[in-house]
Amino acid sequence: MKQNIKNILITGASSGIGEALALYYAQRKNVTLFLCGRNKERLELVKEQCEKLGSEVYTEILDVTDRKKTAAWIKKCDKIAPLNLVFANAGVSTGTETEENIYNTFNINVFGTLNTITPAIEIYRKRKDTSKPRIVAITSSLAGYHGLIGCPSYSATKACTKAYGEAMRLQLAKEGIQLNVVCPGFVRSRITDQNTCPMPFFMEAENAAEIIAERIDKNIGLIAFPWPMRFVSWLGAILPNCISNFIYSRLPYKV
Repeated sequence: MKQNIKNILITGASSGIGEALALYYAQRKNVTLFLCGRNKERLELVKEQCEKLGSEVYTEILDVTDRKKTAAWIKKCDKIAPLNLVFANAGVSTGTETEENIYNTFNINVFGTLNTITPAIEIYRKRKDTSKPRIVAITSSLAGYHGLIGCPSYSATKACTKAYGEAMRLQLAKEGIQLNVVCPGFVRSRITDQNTCPMPFFMEAENAAEIIAERIDKNIGLIAFPWPMRFVSWLGAILPNCISNFIYSRLPYKV
């Protein structure tokens, strides 16, 4: 059953899963979308496509690592239309593990997520009308199940957001606020376009967005897919360290 999700905010909406989610929700009736990204040209293209599908769309060029600007934008959006779903989706891959790239990965993937969901949760907590959906969603990754030799910073940031989201879900549920953690495998995006490593069970962003949205409607706490990759990731996380180290040390680098 679809929840009555009408006003949706998505960070990192100019490509990949964020773009696909915007287009998916734009097909629903009477939807207002608030989309942000750092590339104006790509973001405007997403806006045009969503408007053609019948949605009202507001865009913002925004760096989610800017805590004050991100909070101000979210509050502004909520005043235009009370938010039902805030999706902390903005994220980057590390590439070469240089000092600059490492800090950039943590700043965007971890602090960018916190900068998005923290003001959203405060807005939800103060809302008097609690009859409509109050949802927060976090894009993590199956890479967060175990540290990966090819992308230590990326997998570490995704492990952080996964653990934080799972814990916060239990806390927020007592207040009637829904939180979902999304852990996709390899999904087409600007990140995977740069990969040269094998990408088993590769998925198009449109298919991933449909899975995510349907499971948010059902309030599934951990949305991890595809299931074969989820099983392998889970197994690798529970194996004894001596065995998992042997396996993971032989994986190809994610570059």
